Amino acid sequence: MYRVLIVDDEPDIRLGLNMKIDWQQLGLELAGEAGNGAEAMEWLAAGEVDIVITDMNMPMMNGVTFLKECREQYPELKLIVITGYEDFHYAKAAIQSQAKDYLLKPVARDELNGALARVAGELEESSRTTSQKALLEWKLSQYYAEMREHYILQAVKAEGMPGAAVRDRAKLFELDTWENRPVRFVSAGMRERQQTEVSRERSPEKLSLPFQLLCREYGGGQEEEALVFFDAGYPGLMHFIVPGTGEDCARFVEGLKLCLRQHLRVEPVAGTGQPAEGLKEWREGYLSALLDWNLQDTQPAGQQTAAGDTSASLSEETAALLRQYLLKGEERVFGETVKKELSQSFSVSRSAFVKTIFQIYMLIEAVAVQAGVHNETGNALWVSPELALGLRTIDKAEQFLADLARFTQNQPKEESADPDRKLVRAVEQFIRDNYMYDLTLTMLAEHFNYHPSYFSELFKSKMGKSFVQYVTEVRLSQAVRLLEETPLSLWDIAELTGFANASYFSTKFKRQYGVSPSDYRQARQHEKSEDQQPKK
Repeated sequence: MYRVLIVDDEPDIRLGLNMKIDWQQLGLELAGEAGNGAEAMEWLAAGEVDIVITDMNMPMMNGVTFLKECREQYPELKLIVITGYEDFHYAKAAIQSQAKDYLLKPVARDELNGALARVAGELEESSRTTSQKALLEWKLSQYYAEMREHYILQAVKAEGMPGAAVRDRAKLFELDTWENRPVRFVSAGMRERQQTEVSRERSPEKLSLPFQLLCREYGGGQEEEALVFFDAGYPGLMHFIVPGTGEDCARFVEGLKLCLRQHLRVEPVAGTGQPAEGLKEWREGYLSALLDWNLQDTQPAGQQTAAGDTSASLSEETAALLRQYLLKGEERVFGETVKKELSQSFSVSRSAFVKTIFQIYMLIEAVAVQAGVHNETGNALWVSPELALGLRTIDKAEQFLADLARFTQNQPKEESADPDRKLVRAVEQFIRDNYMYDLTLTMLAEHFNYHPSYFSELFKSKMGKSFVQYVTEVRLSQAVRLLEETPLSLWDIAELTGFANASYFSTKFKRQYGVSPSDYRQARQHEKSEDQQPKK
C-alpha cells in the first residue's frame, strides 16, 4: 500500500480530506498529518511517504517553500496541491515543483479520489518498471547464470523427476521457447592420451578453466545462441544444446574445434548426439552425445557410432530397482539385474551393448554422488573410452560394473551397521538438488522403489522430522539466500524455491524465523549498511 501525508494548517480540513479518501479501494494508507511545511519535512525525514497532499497558505514554511524542498530532497515524491487561493503564483510554484495535480478548495470527493487514483497508477507503473529493471540486472548476474545452468542440468538428467515439473520452470529461465525446438547435444573435451606432445604447462588439467571459458564464449556468440552447461560428473567436458538441423550442428562443431585450436593449440574431441525435440527428449539426446564422445576415434573409418542407436535404454522401472539395490548393498541381485540388461542389449548390437554399459555406469555414479561416496580409482568412462570398448563379453562388463558398484558401499561405520541410513542420506541429497520442484513423498518413494507408507516412517525415524518438514526447511534455507543476495520479489523467491505462492511462503517463513520475509530482508540490509560504515 502507498502511504499518504496530509499537510494543512487547519485540523478540520485535514480531517475532511481524510474522510473523503477511499483508502482501501485505492490501495492507500495514511502515513500521518502535518500542520505546516516544517512539520511535513520532519515526517518525510522520519518515515516512508509516497504521496503528499498539501495546502499552500501555511505558517512557518508555506507551500511554495515546502514544494521546492520536496523537489530538491525527494524528487520521487508525488505531490498533490490543494488551495483556496486561485492565484497564478501558487499554480506556477506547483508546476515548477512537478506537482501531479492542482485542486481548489473545497475539493469534491470524486475529484480528490480521481487525482489520487492517477498518482497511485503512476506509482504502480514506476514500481513495475523498477522491478523489471531489478530483475534484468539479476538475470545478467552470475547468480542467475548459475541457476539457469543448474536448471538445464536438471532438465537433461531428469533423474526421477516428472517432465511436467521440469517444464514448469522453463519459462522462469526463458527456456520455454526451446520446448518444441529441434536440437542436438554436443559434448566436447580434451583427452589425456591426445596430449602426449603437449608440455606439462599446457596439460588438459591446467587448460580446464580457459577451455570452459572459451566454450561458453563460443556458444553464446553464435548467431543462434547455443545453451552451454557443465556437468561436474564429467569434469573434462563441456556440453552444448545446439538448435537447428544436423548440418547446423556440424558447422557449430567445426567452428568450436577451430576456436579451441587457435586459442589453446589443442585438438579437441566432440561427440554429437541424436536429434531431440522437446524437453522430454533432452535426457536421451544428452546421453547419446556423451556416448558418441566416448566412441570418437575408436570406430573403424566410416562406421556409425552408437549415438543413433536408441534401442537399449534402461527403463525407469529397471533404473529404480538398480538404484535401490545399490543403496541397500544388495550386490547379488544388483549383479543379476545388470547381467540380464547386458545380455538383452548384447543380442541387439555392439553399440547397444556399449550404451547399456554407459547408462549403468551413469546410474552408479549418480547413486555414489547422492550417497556421498567418491570413486577414487579414476575409472571414469569419459577418461578412457577404450575401456568400454574393451569389455567385449557380458561377463567382463558385468564384473567391471560390479567393481564400480562396490565403491558405493564405502560408507562410515554407523552406516554399515544401519544400511537404511545411506538411503536416507541419498534422499537428503536428492531433495537438496531438486527442492525447487513439486516434490512429494510418493514421488521419492517411487524414485527409490519403496512403498510410500514405509518410506515415510523410515525417513521420519532416521531424520527426527517428517518428509514435508525437511523439504520446507531446505526450501526456506534457499529462500534466505535469495532474500540476502538478490532484489527478487517474494513471488519470484517463492517460485524459485518450490513454494506454491508468496502468501504460503511468507507464512512458513514467519513460522520458522519469527519475522516476515520482507522484515528479514530489511533487517539484513540495515546490518550490511552498518557494517559498511567506516569505523571511528
